[in-house]
Amino acid sequence: MDRNTFTGLFLIMIIIAGSVYLMKPTDAEIQKEKQRVHLDSLKKAGKNPVQAVVHSAADTAAKPAIDSAALKAPFGASLAGGEQLITLENKDIRLKISTRGARVYSAELKNFKTFDKKPLILFDGTDNKFGTTLTVGSTIVNTNERYFGQVYTDGSNTVALRLSYSPTQYIDYVYTLPEEGYKVAFTVKPVGLDGVVANSDKFNLNWESNVRKQEMDMALERQYSSVFYNTFDDGVDYLSETKDDAKEVADHKIQWVSFKAHFFSSVLIAKNGISKANMAVSHDTSDHVHIKEMKANLVVDRAANGTFPMEFYFGYNKFDFLQTQGYDLEKQVDLGWGPLKYINRFAVLPVFHFLEQFNWSYGLIILALTVILKLVLSPLTYKSYLSMAKMRVLKPEMDEIKAKVGEDNPTLLQQEYLKLYKKAGVNPLGGCLPLLLQMPIVIAFFRFFPSLFELRGESFLWMHDLSTYDAFVKFGFTIPFLGDHLSLMCVLMTISTLIYTYFNNQISGVTGQMKYIGYITPIIFLGALNSYPAGLNYYYFLANMFTFLQQYIIRLMVDDKKIHAQIQENKKKPESTKKKSGFGAKMEEMMRQQQQLQGKKK
Repeated sequence: MDRNTFTGLFLIMIIIAGSVYLMKPTDAEIQKEKQRVHLDSLKKAGKNPVQAVVHSAADTAAKPAIDSAALKAPFGASLAGGEQLITLENKDIRLKISTRGARVYSAELKNFKTFDKKPLILFDGTDNKFGTTLTVGSTIVNTNERYFGQVYTDGSNTVALRLSYSPTQYIDYVYTLPEEGYKVAFTVKPVGLDGVVANSDKFNLNWESNVRKQEMDMALERQYSSVFYNTFDDGVDYLSETKDDAKEVADHKIQWVSFKAHFFSSVLIAKNGISKANMAVSHDTSDHVHIKEMKANLVVDRAANGTFPMEFYFGYNKFDFLQTQGYDLEKQVDLGWGPLKYINRFAVLPVFHFLEQFNWSYGLIILALTVILKLVLSPLTYKSYLSMAKMRVLKPEMDEIKAKVGEDNPTLLQQEYLKLYKKAGVNPLGGCLPLLLQMPIVIAFFRFFPSLFELRGESFLWMHDLSTYDAFVKFGFTIPFLGDHLSLMCVLMTISTLIYTYFNNQISGVTGQMKYIGYITPIIFLGALNSYPAGLNYYYFLANMFTFLQQYIIRLMVDDKKIHAQIQENKKKPESTKKKSGFGAKMEEMMRQQQQLQGKKK
């Protein structure tokens, strides 16, 4: 072998050795590859594994030096360490568990996106605090600041993290994620600490979260967000959604506490209950990233086996889906107040979900829902129109009475009107009462549509998202009462309401101030509903359109001449044969009393 050949081979060996050393995989990469091989083997076996991946995370703040005395204190060894993030993942959610505090570091819903198409993360990093305070003698240990050791990760769906007091005395936090779904089991297992930690039969949990903005309209999102809780005795209650609020519950045992946003929730369910809770909600209007800050200091009760079994729900607020999760979680969804919620729950929602089976767009579903409701309410609409037609036919006679009596004595004028109504067999409120009976549905929808998860992200025509407003015009500045935009569907709804008011006035023959009040109300609604969901304004618009159609059809069926003839026949009937309404009797008595009072004053 000549000198040049030897030199070449020697250099090649150096390059190979250097490459092997420099390209050697790190321990984390080796662990990741083992994890990948394990997951591949599970997939080949026909399983849908939950992924558990471990990776390091640098602490955001520089760690202060730890003196030897602190290390020798109770749980002192947990002051030293580095933060690692362990990922538990199934087909629906991706959770990162931090070894610092053994808390859920972040929660991502994989099947959903934010309004601007970014990953939907309920909280991340310092957005969420979760831990307990342990009292050992005179030492107070905050687990949020302690590093838990990893007991095991089985490569599929469970991770256990340990905070050690001694080799035989410790606390384990165990997280178990099923292969699908939005729940994760969470169990705290203290071992050998009954004589060490004060009040070891209770788990004093401090949970805080800065809930992130997910929707386009932050104002509406805040309006439907707060801390909710469910007691075993009194059911679901919540803190104020419109202002900062705080509440202590100690007289009723609580089953779960929820940090509820508009369409998504983080819920902690205590299997053995929560004996005491201090909850608070607040928000900073200058913060354009988080909608509200929510806090809950909870005293969780221990189970018979000495553990604290709990469960998290990180998911979406769809009424029928929450029903399948149990624990009355669906009662977080705002379906309206009082009897209105029963209209939405037992009448509107079943019809809505029935129409979903046809796989129509939600714009068509709202259209079909409107048609069904209008058909159901058509008898009331007919009675209302007929009553207004009777009043219109009577108007010439009422004008004669007004000219004869004059306007100086309104009490006498009303008495004469009542006599005319009685003779003609007409109820002056007959046109209003059917409309009042329909009002609960109108109001119920005012709460129903903004809470309807089904509309989130659903487009129809020019409306990109039926769960929020359609900003047809953006001003670039804020106009009082209207906001920074103009919703086209709200404008169309307002125009249709004004047209409806005009034709309604023609039918009823209303005059004076009442005539103009009907035109002012739609303008007020323009400002009030401009930032409400396009789906709600779309429904109101459709309702007006179908009312026009109904009135046109009814007008073809109703003959004013026949009504006039019937009124004249009623006038000829003896007073004894006429049915006297309770309303008429009360009005007559009221008018008589007013007339007497006026006579005494004179």
